[in-house]
Formats: sequence, C-alpha cells, structure tokens
Amino acid sequence: MQKTDIAIVGAGPAGAATALRLSYLGISSVLIDKSAFPRDKICGDALSGKVAVLLDRLDPAIMNRFRQRFEPTDVWGIRFYPPSGRLIELPFKVGYERVPDEAPGYVSKREDFDHFLIEEVQRRDNIELHLETDINSYERTADGYRIKSKDGSLELECRLLIDSTGAHSSFARKQAGLEKDLDHHAGAVRAYFEGVTGFHEDNFIELHFLEKYNPGYFWIFPLPNGQANVGLGMRSDIVKKRQVNLREAMDEVVKSEQFRDRFKNATQLTKTVGYGLPLGSKERTLSGDHYLLTGDAGHLIDPLTGEGIGNATYSGFIAAELAEKCLAEDRFDAEFLAAYDVRIARVLRTELRLSYRLQQIMQRKRVTNFLTNIVADNPKIVELLCRMYTDFELRKQLINPVFWWKQFWGSKKVGKVAKS
Repeated sequence: MQKTDIAIVGAGPAGAATALRLSYLGISSVLIDKSAFPRDKICGDALSGKVAVLLDRLDPAIMNRFRQRFEPTDVWGIRFYPPSGRLIELPFKVGYERVPDEAPGYVSKREDFDHFLIEEVQRRDNIELHLETDINSYERTADGYRIKSKDGSLELECRLLIDSTGAHSSFARKQAGLEKDLDHHAGAVRAYFEGVTGFHEDNFIELHFLEKYNPGYFWIFPLPNGQANVGLGMRSDIVKKRQVNLREAMDEVVKSEQFRDRFKNATQLTKTVGYGLPLGSKERTLSGDHYLLTGDAGHLIDPLTGEGIGNATYSGFIAAELAEKCLAEDRFDAEFLAAYDVRIARVLRTELRLSYRLQQIMQRKRVTNFLTNIVADNPKIVELLCRMYTDFELRKQLINPVFWWKQFWGSKKVGKVAKS
C-alpha cells in the first residue's frame, strides 16, 4: 500500500496543470492516467489566452518549448457568423501586429498539446507519474481515499484526491453527485480535414451560428500543415428533442451551398467522432471531504464557446494552491476545501454565467441579427468588443439592453450626419 498526500487522477490539461503547479510550489504529488501518451482527445483544439498566461506564470520558457516542439497555429482573432450570415471579425487585440511567438491564442491538436504537458510533467522530479493505469475503485477512509487500479498494479491512500478524469468522470458522478443534466450539456462531433480554403490571413478561428443548429455552432479552426479542425456542437436537450444526428448534420453542413466551395478540394482525414461537453452553466459544488473536482470533471466548459482547456488549467492551478494551504493547516475537510468553490466562483463562475446568458440571447434569431447588424455597421463597437476579450467588466455590458440601445441610437445619429 503506497501513501501520498495528494493523488491526481487524470493527466489531461486539468490534472497535468494541477501537478505542475504543485511541483513549482515544491509539493510532491502522484499523477495517474489510464492512457498512454500521445493519445488523441476529441476536442476543438483551440487554446485560449488563459492557457499561455497561466503556463507562463510557472515558467516563461514553457510556451517557447511548446511552440518549438509542435509549432501550433498562431490565432489572432475570431470570425463570428450570426444566423444572418453577416461576418463580424473580432481581433483578440485592438490594432494588433503579428509578432512571432506572441500570438494571443493557438490551435494545436490535443494529441500534441496533452503529450507536451506530459513531457513537462516528466521534467519534474517531484511528480510521480503512472500512465496506462486505470483507477476503478475509490474507497473513502478515515484520512482520505484509497484508490485501486483495475489491473491491481497500483493501490494507494491519499489525504487529498483531485479528480481530473474529464467529462465521463465516475467519481464526480458517484461520489460527488454531479449528475448529467441535458439542459447544461452539449454534444459535439469533430473531424480533421486537409485542404479547406477561405481562412483569414491571420488564422482567425470561425464560429458559424447556423439557425438550424441553434443553440450551438459549426466551427472551422485552422491547424498546422494545411489541416483544419471542423466540428458541430449543440446543446444536448435540443439534440434529444429534435432527434438530431450530429454526424449526419455535419456532413450536411459541409456539403451545403454555404460551405461547399470551401470544402470542394478538401479531404477528410479522420472519421467524424462524437463527444460530450458538461457545461458550466449550472452552478455545482466541486469540493467535499478530501476531494476536489477540476476541469471537465467539474463541469467547467464555457456554455457559449465550448472552450474548456483554459478553465481546466485555471481550476488545476486553483486546486494546487488550495492544496498547499491544506498541507500547511493539516486540514482536508469539506469546510476548509469549500474555499475552492469560493475561488472558482470568483475567477470562473461569473464568466460562465455571462456566457450562459449570451447563449440564451443567441437562441433568439431576430435579436441576434439585430445586435450583430449594429456591430457590423459600427467600427467603434468592434473595437469595444475586442477590448472586451481581455476586459471582463466591459464584457458584462453585452447582456445589458441599455448598452445596445445606446449603440443603436448612436449608429443612427452617425448615419444621419453622414447623409447630411
């Protein structure tokens, strides 16, 4: 029987980030995953600015190592297509200039990014890594948890268990009581293509909010070597209600009049595969006696964009920093660990609530088209929205009707002056 203070189950972005943050704090941990790496992970593959900022906090050289190792696609903004189809381009930085190695976002296959994180873990001598080790038993003890692998190769006791096993976490469901809720869950499919055309010269990622698949969107993200991550996601309760087959739906979208020219010389490199996204639109308790839930296991995916890697990384850092306090105070009880939920609420939950409100607004075609027409006709609003990417207080105004009313009448006045 092995004993450790901290065991992390799941070595994706949430688990690896937790272990790395602990390591840089000088704290040992055991990190366990059922897979061998590299391994594919079904995902949109977009890495938000959060990821680079957080990893830079550990070591400014980390992102340089990643770029040199896998050469991800630099991303400088978003192309947003509302149901009306009228294009809005939002750079991540106002008046940006493309500078090598300073992109605010990236697209990289999860197979590469997750493998890179494992390599970073292996650089640290105070992280004990167990791969190809499937934990299938969680037993509560007086001092924490006893966990066992399916093949019997590993059995250990820990004082703090950090569950980072992702969207299908059995621990989150059975021990923590986080049941799947279709109203706060999305289904998605993804395939890799080669030869898709029509990308922005600065590799803006594309979100197409198609009326037929709302609430949800069709995405096209540029990858290195002329490839693209193409997918379709939709809220699970609507998928069930409308009996949508997402794989068939994506084939239909790709062949539609709107996209057929961009895909006419493209080759689909992989099968269209599906996955589930537990959305952060419903508030849940992510801590308890001797355990914390991070990343997708804690249902922390953005309900509007479907982005989860940034929040997974952030939650891993928060978990590690609280674990440091647990060890200092020798406390692992639910009352003490509730500080995790408090910080998650302060750092992530407000943003998730805002995204949920925007998702609800996006369900109303007329409202969405009206608002996006205001944006498209007013460069100053585009600039303001670009600033909202990094300024959360400004972003809150997006759900304030007064803000849009002012923009509408402001654009009307500008139009009248121009005509006169």
